[in-house]
Amino acid sequence: MAEETLPDKRFFGIREVAELCDVEPHVLRYWEEEFPRLRPLRRSGNRRYYRPADVKLAQQIRYLLRDCKYTIEGARNRLERGEPDPPDPVQVLHEVRDELEGILRQLGGGEPSIDRDEGDA
Repeated sequence: MAEETLPDKRFFGIREVAELCDVEPHVLRYWEEEFPRLRPLRRSGNRRYYRPADVKLAQQIRYLLRDCKYTIEGARNRLERGEPDPPDPVQVLHEVRDELEGILRQLGGGEPSIDRDEGDA
């Protein structure tokens, strides 16, 4: 997950967090029910105030659900276990390709005939 910088603030309103996470405010309220660790402070009028750690958690939840295609339960389990972010699939494919090219060279196949796009080496 790409690390996004947050504005230098102690607290964020729900609209600000929704904007930072690219979701609607009702989605954040739903996530509060589904993810026990996402608990913003509540003050006068039952308004939510998210700390920077809450915002980062909400961004991580969004990443797991939208980008990694986890289910709510899968994302919740992953966060509870504290697993690291999954590797970038493109980077993994590059590493596999490089390893396969090395194996081809060891087998005496010379230069592999794998076509490479200019921008992905």
